[in-house]
Amino acid sequence: MVTNSLLWLRSDVRIDDNPALDFALAQQTKRAIFMTTPKQWRSHNMAPIKVDFILRHLQLLQQQLAHLGIELDVVEVDDFQQQVIFLQQYCQQHQINHIIANQELEVNERQRDEAVSQLPLSLTLFEADVIVPKGKVLNKQGQMFKVFTPFKKAWLSYLIDHYDQLIEPTRVPYSTPVAEEAREITFKTAFDTISSAQWPLANDYLNQVLPTFLSEKVTDYQTLRDIPSVKATSGLSPYLAIGAISAKTVVRALLRRDPEVLSHQSGGTFCWLNEIIWREFYRHLLDHFPKLAKGKSFNAKYDDLPWVGNAANLLAWQQGKTGYPIVDAAMRQLVKTGWMHNRLRMIVASFLSKHLLLDWRLGEQFFSQHLIDGDLAANNGGWQWAAGTGCDAQPYFRIFNPISQSEKFDPNGIFIRKYIPELAHVPDKYIHFPHQFLAKEQSSDCYWPAIVDHKQARLAALEFYKQA
Repeated sequence: MVTNSLLWLRSDVRIDDNPALDFALAQQTKRAIFMTTPKQWRSHNMAPIKVDFILRHLQLLQQQLAHLGIELDVVEVDDFQQQVIFLQQYCQQHQINHIIANQELEVNERQRDEAVSQLPLSLTLFEADVIVPKGKVLNKQGQMFKVFTPFKKAWLSYLIDHYDQLIEPTRVPYSTPVAEEAREITFKTAFDTISSAQWPLANDYLNQVLPTFLSEKVTDYQTLRDIPSVKATSGLSPYLAIGAISAKTVVRALLRRDPEVLSHQSGGTFCWLNEIIWREFYRHLLDHFPKLAKGKSFNAKYDDLPWVGNAANLLAWQQGKTGYPIVDAAMRQLVKTGWMHNRLRMIVASFLSKHLLLDWRLGEQFFSQHLIDGDLAANNGGWQWAAGTGCDAQPYFRIFNPISQSEKFDPNGIFIRKYIPELAHVPDKYIHFPHQFLAKEQSSDCYWPAIVDHKQARLAALEFYKQA
């Protein structure tokens, strides 16, 4: 039987470290498809800025695949169900009998792929979203680790033992940058987008941003990564979230700079690698515990907590009007830029769940609706960590003090003043909780009152969580 194959691209809009693409090239595949799904994106709370980021990378990918002799079609269907129907029609039209793709982790995506596998077509799937294959890092009982540190140790051990298999570059070279005129292609979609132009495309990131980070910033990463006013992080997460860059590609670059990083686990270089391992941990967790994609707490005893239904407090949190400057500045950053510094994500998540006693799922949803790097596994893992309901979570009795967090990580209020210019005149001494100062200055109308008292909220949270 002569095989006429199709490369189906999803969360893997790249040509480097793409096993489905490598296999497609070996099969002499000449056609690829990407299906946008506005209805599905809305139901999954996809951020408009993330959709724009995907579309920009499809423009780049179309040109890169052309250099490899593959034509990319970008078509729009409503949702995953329509993807299955369209895919069958498309394959009949083009006399295709073999579909090649990379796996997707989430439950709805798996159900869709199962439906495709029932079509009169052969479907070949590869794993391309993690460095260490899922199911290869297990405890002595053959089960998934439920604590990060032993997972990390086992993950590193596996990677060291399989170094050649996992780290050797794939045979598909990265494309040369595309000419400016080639980037003018646009893909229309029935989904309102927000510009992601402040984020460079993946090829520019790999050629310029990542090398600069590894040569100039990674050494100080451990020291500076928690300071939101300093651009000390790599900005990698949006590229991982849409599959424009793979984690394996990044680790290869890191190992070229520091070949001993897997065994010498200290300093800024390993600290940055540790964040990539956290991403792996959450993806392995979601693979083993699909309920995490269904709004369930990892720790089932928290599923029935009677979260407070205070719509006014939720809105204040969403709009950055809680009266706690570090929380408000962080939320303004999210809404304005589509991104939030990781330390601030922990602070605002803790505030929502433990100060306001609002369901962490509301925060998870709001983040997903705005983040350019929205990723179900990482977003869910982070929120359940902060709420104390997840795997290896922050205990319920550990409650971030937003004032002391602000004093520690934004001591001079540089970040706060950037996003809350109303407080520009407030001295550093008062910037972290300015209400008393503003009252004396008779300028309290320039900022809103605190919606909860920290000490009272902390005591209320301790009592609330005891119900579980």
